[in-house]
Amino acid sequence: MNFRTQIPLQKERNQIDYNSNISLVGSCFSENISKKLNYYKFKNFSNPFGILFNPVAIEKLITNAINEKQYSENDIFKLNERWHCFDAHSDLSSSDKNELLENLNTAVKHTNKELTEASHIIITLGTSWVYRFIENDAIVGNCHKVPQKKFLKELLSVEEIFASLDNIVTLIKSVNATVNIIFTVSPVRHLKDGFVENSQSKAHLLAAIHQIVNPKNQVFYFPSYEIMLDDLRDYRFYNIDMVHPNETAVNYIWELFKQVWISENTTSVMKEIKTIQKGLAHKAFNPGSKQHQQFLEDLHLKISTLKEQFNIDFK
Repeated sequence: MNFRTQIPLQKERNQIDYNSNISLVGSCFSENISKKLNYYKFKNFSNPFGILFNPVAIEKLITNAINEKQYSENDIFKLNERWHCFDAHSDLSSSDKNELLENLNTAVKHTNKELTEASHIIITLGTSWVYRFIENDAIVGNCHKVPQKKFLKELLSVEEIFASLDNIVTLIKSVNATVNIIFTVSPVRHLKDGFVENSQSKAHLLAAIHQIVNPKNQVFYFPSYEIMLDDLRDYRFYNIDMVHPNETAVNYIWELFKQVWISENTTSVMKEIKTIQKGLAHKAFNPGSKQHQQFLEDLHLKISTLKEQFNIDFK
């Protein structure tokens, strides 16, 4: 008997290697993939405005980056002795107004550059639920603990999400015609919205994404959501909060992502990098011993070789 449903996956064309430039935008699951890419020293750029969950917020980031928007005092506000921006995660918030503006405008410039030069852009959508700030009728990326009475909570329709994704693809392709865009839906469960509401939200995202996916236009879908729900399909693959995938689940989904999107030509390099990373994390019992000094010398030689061959830096 089969007790697991394994999703059949095929390798995509235009795969990722050590010449690729990868940009990641979206929900916290994109952070998990970015950490894996960082570990294996792939060139990547992740969430310049912090974690963004809904497609409209992601669309706004990409629109502002491509148009090189200049953030000003009109775009920020002060609450609880800190300055915030509704377009960005609280990670960018600051007690210094000028620091926040500088961080926002620097992020816009970097994002513009990365979108223009990227070979692959991974966009992870988290939810169809959005909060509209009543004062200016704008959908926000983050509420920053502003009282909920100042927002209207809405569920984006499939048509609204499709329009947003269509704008995203059109904008990116206008500055980078050859880029590969990979959409995925976060397997993180947004249970604060409710069990039924979370399912409805994910369904809207999936329906909209599959209207925009077009491999001929280099727009793809990776089924991280389906892998979590239909392949792993067990609470032992969740963290204690029963919301976020645990390390085992993230590693499993990463292995399948590798299978689909990471070039086999990188396998030997990735193995060497993993060996180096373990070596760098190793704590010696006797740091002054000849054995450990030889270990460090060998490790330094491996690092130097990779830097010379692939411009990979371990700093």
